[in-house]
Amino acid sequence: MSEPFKSGFVAIVGRPNVGKSTLLNHIIGQKIAIMSDKAQTTRNKVQGVYTTDESQIIFIDTPGIHKPKHKLGDFMVKIALNTFQEVDLIYFVIDASTGFGRGDEFIIEKLKNVQTPVFLLINKIDLISPEELFKLIEQYRELLDFEEIIPISALQGNNVPNLLDQTNANLEVGPMYYPKDQITDHPERFIISELIREQVLQLTREEVPHSVAVVIEGIEKNPKTEKLTINATIIVERSTQKGIIIGKQGQMLKQIGMRARKEIESLLGSKVFLEIWVKVQKNWRDKEHYLHDYGFDREEY
Repeated sequence: MSEPFKSGFVAIVGRPNVGKSTLLNHIIGQKIAIMSDKAQTTRNKVQGVYTTDESQIIFIDTPGIHKPKHKLGDFMVKIALNTFQEVDLIYFVIDASTGFGRGDEFIIEKLKNVQTPVFLLINKIDLISPEELFKLIEQYRELLDFEEIIPISALQGNNVPNLLDQTNANLEVGPMYYPKDQITDHPERFIISELIREQVLQLTREEVPHSVAVVIEGIEKNPKTEKLTINATIIVERSTQKGIIIGKQGQMLKQIGMRARKEIESLLGSKVFLEIWVKVQKNWRDKEHYLHDYGFDREEY
């Protein structure tokens, strides 16, 4: 007889830039969460669905837990902390190369108040020596009673198969929540807007990346050519940021559009005409009605 089918929800939490989105993308085998070297890249919960013949795991990639400086930051941290109560298992991801920090201490204090089992994932093990790894394991073991402590490299995939095996062992018998071929619960528009924002994050510096939101105004398919026309607006907080996004003679905006279009075409498997506008909305990150308009739902608070 075959084993009963298992399913469950797993939250991926940790400080900004520890590799949460990299891990999710590696497990799913496709980019559904954007990545950059900027802190606070992930702003919303991004759900990835991983299905095998034996189980279905719904992974929730959360924003990096940090000290918020505006309403958007409050929203992001509350989203991450709220997932602690909504899942069957928590992955607490740390960066082996930076070691223990105040952000980790804050998260551990929060984790002490939940009944959900917690896996400690020590990421980026390729950047430290075995001796350093052993010390790190001993240090964290004294801080919380983790269900498992698993060293991994999310980028290279080291030990990720073992992580999935251990995760399956901790799941209960349950239904298949999503069709077998579905890899995310987010609508197409959300993923497209994130792929455009990813290029802004990668190509701009300082405060500009954090001041950007992307809104998809429309998606239209040409019935004859099957080509998609996508209209998007990049929202910034100041006119100087608009100038940076557009660039000299429009070169920066052209580069953002070109790179984003390639990612979108790869995702959708069809040709795309991408038209991007830039709009100034002063201090949008601190105004609730703009946060709601740009996809940061008040219901998540």
